[in-house]
Amino acid sequence: MKYAFNTWCYSSFPVWVPAYPLDEVIPRLSRIGYDGIEIGCAAPHAWPYYLSAKRRMEIKALLEKHRIKASSMLPAPGGGPGANPASSVVEERKWTVQHYKDVIDLAGDLGTPTVLYVAGWIVYGTRQQDAWNYSLESLREIAAYARPKNITICVEPTSSDSNLIESADDALLLMEQAGLPNVRVMFDTFHVLYRNEVPSDYIYTMGKNLGHIHLSDFNRLAPGQGGMDFLPVMQALKDVGFEGYVTMEVGFNSRSAHPDSIARASLEHLKALEAQLK
Repeated sequence: MKYAFNTWCYSSFPVWVPAYPLDEVIPRLSRIGYDGIEIGCAAPHAWPYYLSAKRRMEIKALLEKHRIKASSMLPAPGGGPGANPASSVVEERKWTVQHYKDVIDLAGDLGTPTVLYVAGWIVYGTRQQDAWNYSLESLREIAAYARPKNITICVEPTSSDSNLIESADDALLLMEQAGLPNVRVMFDTFHVLYRNEVPSDYIYTMGKNLGHIHLSDFNRLAPGQGGMDFLPVMQALKDVGFEGYVTMEVGFNSRSAHPDSIARASLEHLKALEAQLK
């Protein structure tokens, strides 16, 4: 399997420290043994509006030098600009769609095949169906922009943080209604655990439509450190023929995190489980 690590743990989003420049993170994850790096599109790593054409070329060269792929990108929702594609505020929706397009351009510059889609949240006073339709309209425009660049948009259920796309069925329905071939789905075990559901069930439910995955133990701990059994998840990924990056999104919810230790422990645990698969 291919393994990747999300950069939130090394950056200042959403917890401000510890924070490392991307020039430091790329060689560290390469040395630890990762095949890919999922870049969180926030400062100090990859806020698109801070990255000149020259800087993008430098990042791409650094990835090539250390033989690690930019496997996926995750726009940063919330905060000052909002970035809610389901917002009842039309100006916010327009800004969010443009932000996703800017992230897609960055992904194209770095040779990244996947951009994640957080479908947004319902603000008080907005009907659920209206919020859904706003997000669906945003997704269609975003995916249409990404399609000629050969970039896949993956819809993520985010039940612990939002209230619109919360389950595998929600994500699959939004994907189907989008009606574009470069829209697929993903999920994060952290959100599945929040719903007291079985993570491996999501893999079998999503099947061939599963384009990406985040692995995290309870409380955003490294896999194997919080009590969740990841062997069924790894077996399910093998069973459905998952070809994407098994990506860790862990350790970013506290300044007590030690990123290198978390990255190393995650990879060692999952590779040990992979050796047990049938």
